[in-house]
Amino acid sequence: MNVGLIGTGAIAQKHGDCYKELGFNVAAASDIFEEKGRKFVAKYGGDFVADWRDLCARPDIDYVDVCTFPDSRPGIVAECAKNRRHVQVQKPIALTLEAAKGMVDAAREANIKLGVISQHRFDDATIFVNKALAAGRLGKILQADSYVKWHRPQSYYDNPGKGTWKVEGGGALINQAIHGVDLLLYLIGPVSEIYANWQLAAAHNMESEDVVNAVIRYGNGATGVLQSSTAVWPGYPERIEIHGTKGTAIITGDKLTAWDVKDDEGDPAPVETSLDSGASDPMAISLEPIKRQFTDFANAIKEDRRPNCSGEDGYRALEVVLKVYESAREGKILKL
Repeated sequence: MNVGLIGTGAIAQKHGDCYKELGFNVAAASDIFEEKGRKFVAKYGGDFVADWRDLCARPDIDYVDVCTFPDSRPGIVAECAKNRRHVQVQKPIALTLEAAKGMVDAAREANIKLGVISQHRFDDATIFVNKALAAGRLGKILQADSYVKWHRPQSYYDNPGKGTWKVEGGGALINQAIHGVDLLLYLIGPVSEIYANWQLAAAHNMESEDVVNAVIRYGNGATGVLQSSTAVWPGYPERIEIHGTKGTAIITGDKLTAWDVKDDEGDPAPVETSLDSGASDPMAISLEPIKRQFTDFANAIKEDRRPNCSGEDGYRALEVVLKVYESAREGKILKL
């Protein structure tokens, strides 16, 4: 696979490392800061392209990997659609549902693949729990929760655009805990009702929330809790807890850390205690699930199928996040 990257910041370095290990070729990279972009291609290969539109038009690129802030992603996807280039973007897919829908529609009309990075779908723990839930090993699901109690220093939010409504669309929920939102939707199903509250700039100088809590109801009748913060010192690994009539599964970080199921007769659960998490360092994440998602996206292109985390999936995760914000802002229980 020949890949072109737009945006060469911190997360692009992780992507570059993954491409090296996978044997994918970084054909080109673009960044509004030329010096940063040139340093990236010096490390990972390929050409520096000053104008990202020229990168999208290059015929030697199989897909475009977008590592920019979310406010710029709709325009990039539109350009990829115009040039018939497959494209994957960082989470969240966009800042508004209208923009996200426009991206999904543009990709569909151009017959290109649109993927959204949500690498925890590809953790061994998630793969196991997803299969176990499909087999009914936890029984009827009663409760499914996501807890993200992380820490980010003030210097993190001192970077231009960080934690702002206009550029990032919010704070701890849309930028960090959207991974947990996506996993709950993936494992449990659609959310039907939300009631939320938040604290804006509780512990940071920033525009948006660094503490947010929501009680949710799923379409299947189960209930749940969403907690997200970047204000908890020193930061603790994120958790997904799923409780059914037959037992409980807990995913901590990227590992299954509890599997307590009565009379369980399925495959042994891969319970572990060593784990990777970005709780206090956004770069302290495992490359393996990211590599798996890149491989899935490449195979989706080759096999002409939807990637495992598609534009539609990104839309649904954004819908829940924005509904949490709306509920917190209005102090109301909201339906989806």
